[in-house]
Amino acid sequence: MFSKRIQKLSPSLTIAISQKARELKAQGRDILAFSAGEPDFDTPEVIKYEAIKAITEGFTKYTNVAGIPELLEAIKIKLKRDNHLDYEMDEIIVSNGAKQSLFNIFAAIVDEGDEVIIPAPYWVTYPELVKYHGGTPVIIQTNEKTNFKITPDMLKKAITPKTKALMLTSPSNPTGSIYSKKELSAIAEVLKETNIWVISDEMYEKLIYEGEFVAAASINEDMYKRTVTVNGLSKSHAMTGWRFGYCASKNKELVKKMITLQSQSTSNINTITQKAAIPALLGKADEDIKKMVNEFKRRRDFVYEAFNSIEGLSAIKPQGAFYIFVNHKKIVNDSMNFALDLLEEKGVAVVPGLGFGSEGYFRFSFATDFETINKGIKRIEEFIKEIL
Repeated sequence: MFSKRIQKLSPSLTIAISQKARELKAQGRDILAFSAGEPDFDTPEVIKYEAIKAITEGFTKYTNVAGIPELLEAIKIKLKRDNHLDYEMDEIIVSNGAKQSLFNIFAAIVDEGDEVIIPAPYWVTYPELVKYHGGTPVIIQTNEKTNFKITPDMLKKAITPKTKALMLTSPSNPTGSIYSKKELSAIAEVLKETNIWVISDEMYEKLIYEGEFVAAASINEDMYKRTVTVNGLSKSHAMTGWRFGYCASKNKELVKKMITLQSQSTSNINTITQKAAIPALLGKADEDIKKMVNEFKRRRDFVYEAFNSIEGLSAIKPQGAFYIFVNHKKIVNDSMNFALDLLEEKGVAVVPGLGFGSEGYFRFSFATDFETINKGIKRIEEFIKEIL
């Protein structure tokens, strides 16, 4: 009854765990959820003000599919100011979150049998979108030795005549790892003389605690031409529900194809969000973002020390994002059963590493208040002690 394409998709483990946690909470259980990937902060006032203004002024009609001109201009300014990248307005498209941006990209470039290289741990959606569009995810397993990042040798070994694209994420969900300029330059060297696209997910760009964020497209002219930059405001500006994502590419034909696809699916994103995104992109909420980042850093430092002090657990300190990827292999390798048992027995929801392509880990989000984090880690410690 159903298409082969839709049957290739697997439900998101992140959403599955969150749903299970909600069900238990509805039953009256005391549940502490560390599975969601969204800031616990409110959207900055300057952004909300623009949204309210848009509503009161009746800005509620259809717009250009790619976005209103002043929004595209704001994205241009942001990319130039923050990433030293020059794009024209017809090289940018705004979508319903970065997830739709990625859907559009894969739909436009992936054919049946094409391979897309995806380093693991990866965000749960990447391989699913590749499979949906007929492609084959080629997973490169990383580990703590490389700080969960691919090396040039790993990349070389994964490339075949069928390779269509490389998926990069920096800072990473779920590990918080950041690719340095040197590391990106080494990857760029491997890709030189190939026709491989680079899809660079930079959604957590503003949430940096150590090191420096470098946009993949800024490495050199070759990377500039082959890279499709994906970004948004969900994480950096606490705007997950606003559904604002965008991508930029020097390949105008690619952007045209994505606009055509979006025109036949969702058309423009909602007009209120378009207006609200402009001050965010222009840096009007930067003070709010600094406060949020400082608090995330404080929590990051705490969870890093706390998890590494629990017998049987270990973790690398995240450089960015708001997750820590905890190794529990010394206790048990089955991350799904670990996460389900932890939820049932202690009321703590974390996401199993299996969902990110790396067994023996769980992702813990510290995008919640300090008291809840402290209580949750104590419950995890109790859980571990009972196992050991």
